Amino acid sequence: MCAAPIRQRPPAAAEKTHTVNLYIREVLDHATLKVFIRFGNRLYAGNPCHVPALFPDEYNTLRRDRNPAFDHCQARYWMAYLGEKPVGRIAAILNHAHIQKWGQRYMRFGWLDFVDDRHVSAALFQQVENWASEMHCTAIHGPLGFTDLDREGMLVEGFDELGTLATIYNFPYYPAHLEALGYTKDIDWLEYEISVPPQPDPRIARLADIVLRRCHLKVLQARSKSQLLAYAPALFELINAEYEHLYGVVPLTQKQIESYVHQYFGFVSPDLVPVILDENDRMVAFGISMPSLSRALQKSGGELFPLGFWHLLRALRRSDRLDLYLVAVRSEYQGMGVNAVLIDRIQRACNRRGIRFAETNPELENNHLVQAQWKHFNTRQHKRRRCFIKRLEADQALRA
Repeated sequence: MCAAPIRQRPPAAAEKTHTVNLYIREVLDHATLKVFIRFGNRLYAGNPCHVPALFPDEYNTLRRDRNPAFDHCQARYWMAYLGEKPVGRIAAILNHAHIQKWGQRYMRFGWLDFVDDRHVSAALFQQVENWASEMHCTAIHGPLGFTDLDREGMLVEGFDELGTLATIYNFPYYPAHLEALGYTKDIDWLEYEISVPPQPDPRIARLADIVLRRCHLKVLQARSKSQLLAYAPALFELINAEYEHLYGVVPLTQKQIESYVHQYFGFVSPDLVPVILDENDRMVAFGISMPSLSRALQKSGGELFPLGFWHLLRALRRSDRLDLYLVAVRSEYQGMGVNAVLIDRIQRACNRRGIRFAETNPELENNHLVQAQWKHFNTRQHKRRRCFIKRLEADQALRA
């Protein structure tokens, strides 16, 4: 669905492509950044599966003066216009922490949306490839964000399934455009819909009790967000430790951790965030889940005002669907059944709340340990998303 026109004439400095009236303009001010962010929502207006991102989160993520990732990242954003009408957008990110950790001088692309016009997609990617060449990059991959906690992966299966707050939705023509431009699969993520049983599974409950006794563990009895908030630093320390081997992950800095805590912990409910501690109160495992905000975000269009807050708060209290976000188990406890404790606690909370379905959100296709968690449940693998990559020619990448 085409975006609504925005009455903004391309400046004389904008780059005109070989297609008549197609211009590429770099986003260099806050007003144009807002147009950049809202373009996706206008492109998908009325689409029953697209879930808008929350505008304040997007704005803070893309602002150099608000996102701590810019301490080790560079980024540029472009928009495509046909005459006065915006028809595409793309972001390019050079993450120096990724280069240092993985030894890969890769450029990331993200925040990608465009109308079904090969000239538009080609013109957008040309900007990214030109900058990648200037920065001596050897490849371009994405969609990725600044961190692994940003939205990532292009949908390649499940176009008729409802999206989530944590994921990107895109039209079916997107992958074909990328393949035509020479981009190929680097890795996939899988997503599952889980049917939540109406009663706790006695096998899981029994295993959970055995694990707690045998390993001398306990479940944090947090009755308020403030009690849970005290464990937020330990939670992100565990993420840094246990996610370090996953695709493209770089450790979060202290400033990033503080930003994520401020941004997201206000929405969490303690009963849906089980935390497991050892006998010395060291965090051993956690799981973060939330009632689905998908329908609320569709109603609000990703905006908080005038009624966005009301829709979000209502969804947090009244949803029959759960979104699973993050889970981690300390290495020395993996394979001991600790996941059963997390699953048992979350399922009991779901049963109390009347939640009938859960979305796993993206899991790397080769992360078999995570996928094995759902073996006792009725699941449906209903979505697949992809990280594409394009290797740059050596002589192009070395050109300065």
